[in-house]
Amino acid sequence: MTDIIQTCVTVDAEGSRIKASQLLANHTDLSQAKIKDAMQKGAVWLLRGKQKKRLRRASKPLLVGDQLELNYDTNLLTQAVPEPLLIFDAQDYSVWFKPYGLNCQGSRWGDFASINRWVEVNLPKLLNSSERPVFLVHRLDRATTGLILLCHSKTAARLFSAMFQEGEVDKRYQAIVHGDFSAVPLGYEADQMVDGKAAKSVFSYVDSNDEYSLVDVRLLTGRKHQIRQHLSGMGYPIVGDRLYGDSRNGAFKKEIMDLQLQAVSLEFTCPITQESMHFTVAHHQRNWHSDSGSSKPRVST
Repeated sequence: MTDIIQTCVTVDAEGSRIKASQLLANHTDLSQAKIKDAMQKGAVWLLRGKQKKRLRRASKPLLVGDQLELNYDTNLLTQAVPEPLLIFDAQDYSVWFKPYGLNCQGSRWGDFASINRWVEVNLPKLLNSSERPVFLVHRLDRATTGLILLCHSKTAARLFSAMFQEGEVDKRYQAIVHGDFSAVPLGYEADQMVDGKAAKSVFSYVDSNDEYSLVDVRLLTGRKHQIRQHLSGMGYPIVGDRLYGDSRNGAFKKEIMDLQLQAVSLEFTCPITQESMHFTVAHHQRNWHSDSGSSKPRVST
């Protein structure tokens, strides 16, 4: 069996009388059990008219003319999924600590390794409660750890999305960078464009040792990889950044650390209760540790 299978099957009259898992098994060398597992993990899609949705139930009735799309990648579907930690639950929204390696959204190959799907499946088990929908209102890179807010109602998602878009949620990050950042003025504003769009970040030195510096980050805009590109452009690439890091100094030949970028704080006025809310990453979850008076990044391989 090949590791990657992509196929699209159009349902005919005979196919409409059997389960989707059986129909896909008939067109591949996969067992029904593996097809059902792929369905649960979001790798099977149902195209019906203009609608395209993930198909998770093998027993869902099929109509003539439906199309079943399978995107099967053995390596992706068998990967271990890092588990997020619930920090706070307010019913309409919840705050989580996202670990390294957990995505913020799925792809056509599946969504089981994304935080929204993980929470959708596991939150009821954690709290012994009923199921709730999960809506993403902001994102963290797969390699970035830290705080993320998820919504559980359309009203909350609309309100929080507007707040994030208007900059009414104070998001703070910390990055561990190569070099001595103490020479950079506190509150330094970088305004270099990112992917052709205006982007602004504010950086402040916090601490350093012989190799690295800890830097506070406040985003004034929210472009993809904005922090990573700005710091790299300033000559202080983030430790573990294999995309924008400066490989000329040979750092990545010995680099064993994951990306040292973390969302450490979320502060906002709840649009539902009008309460002032402030969440911070616990000390033991921080990337920057002090041992015997010597500050250093926490190494994770």
